Amino acid sequence: MSEGWPTIAGMRELSFVEGDATDPVGAGPRILAHICNDIGAWGRGIVQSISRRWPEPEREFRRWSAEPTFRLGAVQLVPVAPELWVANMVGQHGIMSRRGLRTRTGYEPGAGPPVRYEAIRECLGALVTHAEAHSASVHMPRIGCGLAGGSWDLVEPLILETLGAHDVPTTVYDLPLASGD
Repeated sequence: MSEGWPTIAGMRELSFVEGDATDPVGAGPRILAHICNDIGAWGRGIVQSISRRWPEPEREFRRWSAEPTFRLGAVQLVPVAPELWVANMVGQHGIMSRRGLRTRTGYEPGAGPPVRYEAIRECLGALVTHAEAHSASVHMPRIGCGLAGGSWDLVEPLILETLGAHDVPTTVYDLPLASGD
């Protein structure tokens, strides 16, 4: 794994690799972090790859979505292998559909993207605690920037202010472009 280098301000920089976040590089304890919605829907984006590899994160997410602790900003850490966990982080309000933003209470046409930056910040703060407790590195796609509709220019500073400021090694994965792209 390519380790990030401390910045002048003392924050660890992010490492970027081309590859699949569900196959995290490196050895030792690792946490695969991704963003989930707050309505309990699972089935698009990186969760398809997660479910193909391990049934536990989906099963636990669906169970958790009916509990009072399930809310924006919450994190569920699910063990999937020795020294490997999936962090289900609730940082998205609803999901986008053709009819608009779908939430637990209905549709909100014109509501904008479902990403919730403050919820992502809260999730990342909790993720620091989990990573430190397990002496783990963190691995993720560009969280909040796919189906959630967020901007990497707004998400990256949140990661640096949380994981980076606590010197948690963090690798961000970009999928390789398909041939001919």
